[in-house]
Amino acid sequence: MGIRKKREYGAIQPGISLGPLTLRLPFVHYRLEWADFAQGLLMAAVCLAIIPVLTETLGMSFQVALAIVILNGTLYLAHVTFGDPVVPGWITPAIPLIIAHVTTFDPGPERMQALIAFQLLFGVFCVGLGVSGLARRFIALIPNAVQSAVLVGAGFAAVMLIFKPGEGSKSFDSLPVTITICVGLAFYLLFSESFKAIKRKHRWAYYLGNLGMMPALALAILVGPLAGEIPWPDYSGIGFFSRPDFAGLFSDFTMLGAIPIPSAAMFVSSIPLVLSAYIVVFGDVLQSQALLEDAQRYRPDEKIDYNPNRSHIIFGGRNVFMSVFGPDISMCGPLWAAMQVVVCTRYKNGPEAMESINSGAASFRWGTWTSYFIAPIVATVKPILGIGLASTMMVQGYVSVRVGVLKSKGFNDLGIAGVAGAILATRGAAWGLGAALLLVALQYAGAGWKKAYKEEDPIFPIDSPEEIQKEVEENLGAIAQRSQNNTKNT
Repeated sequence: MGIRKKREYGAIQPGISLGPLTLRLPFVHYRLEWADFAQGLLMAAVCLAIIPVLTETLGMSFQVALAIVILNGTLYLAHVTFGDPVVPGWITPAIPLIIAHVTTFDPGPERMQALIAFQLLFGVFCVGLGVSGLARRFIALIPNAVQSAVLVGAGFAAVMLIFKPGEGSKSFDSLPVTITICVGLAFYLLFSESFKAIKRKHRWAYYLGNLGMMPALALAILVGPLAGEIPWPDYSGIGFFSRPDFAGLFSDFTMLGAIPIPSAAMFVSSIPLVLSAYIVVFGDVLQSQALLEDAQRYRPDEKIDYNPNRSHIIFGGRNVFMSVFGPDISMCGPLWAAMQVVVCTRYKNGPEAMESINSGAASFRWGTWTSYFIAPIVATVKPILGIGLASTMMVQGYVSVRVGVLKSKGFNDLGIAGVAGAILATRGAAWGLGAALLLVALQYAGAGWKKAYKEEDPIFPIDSPEEIQKEVEENLGAIAQRSQNNTKNT
């Protein structure tokens, strides 16, 4: 379009400076990437999967929970709009910890107050770190074993959420066949060594793997009804547009209506959970930076402008907003890692595939946002929302434990992480953090305290640098061989 300003080679994507933020608008500062937009239409099913948690934990109707998803989804657009070139998402590892925290309060206004207090305090904390630029310094103060315990505990809690009896539509007991088949497929596509080999040989497998959990969710639409565990989608009388209940949300579930302002005691009780959630979030910030730095190496035509402090301001502000207008158990996180990988992978294919990292990330989130309002899409995924959440929690549990273990720098750290992580998963963030800090103090008190911050990585033979380098060389050799074969055939 004529009004869109083009980027100079090697420069930052055009935008309007707003202090620490940079304003970018679709069709003005970036083009719409239709491939990413279309994928967003499908992957909205994952975003909608939080609805069963909201309805069962907070007593909301489906329409009120849908209104929260739409509010949160609208705020997803704030990242690229204000200069943060990422695909934002939930604070997924913290979800089971938040559920455990709020369910210690009575259902109704008191439980909503507890959620509001936590989300508001967390948002203000993150904005403060972003404005002051102290985010990286803060996380450096936390011993390795404590970071490991929080992540491992979050992984335990995620798996327990699905396998705990009596958890309603998201419980394994309610959907054993569908969860087994669909979560099994998700794990195979995401983590299997054999599928990685297939992806290197076949283009269809490469694209299938880039869809993340979407193939598993699509399969659930068929497997669930055939197994008699969920109904078929019901399209009767739905119309074209969905019907979120914003009026009910504001009047019954926010401080704008029936919910009183939380007490000081509620804010104090949420402090351990705020610290635990932030440890998780900071890992997402580091992962965002690593993924974008990797993508930058393939695209000298654009200078990717990522600033962790700006990211903190945006996702912290999102949480402050949601605590007032739509308290949300999924929270407002800085990254949807799986989809950021997919966007970065397409970005590496050059400007013709994706004009800017900003255009790809924004187009995906415009796609999910559009999908929330299309009633047939919402109706299609409504029966599988419990399966979507189960898949998300199981995958998150796997990743959280894997990353959490790698945060430990020795056998003692692993022991502390296992014990404190189990306490955190079963008794909540306050108990888990307290146990981790006590065990670290007992283990490293005195002259050994520096070992609590040691940077040396643990040794895992399969994942050693030598093995990884060998695998990389083999992959590069296979790619080069296929390229030579294709050249000969043409």
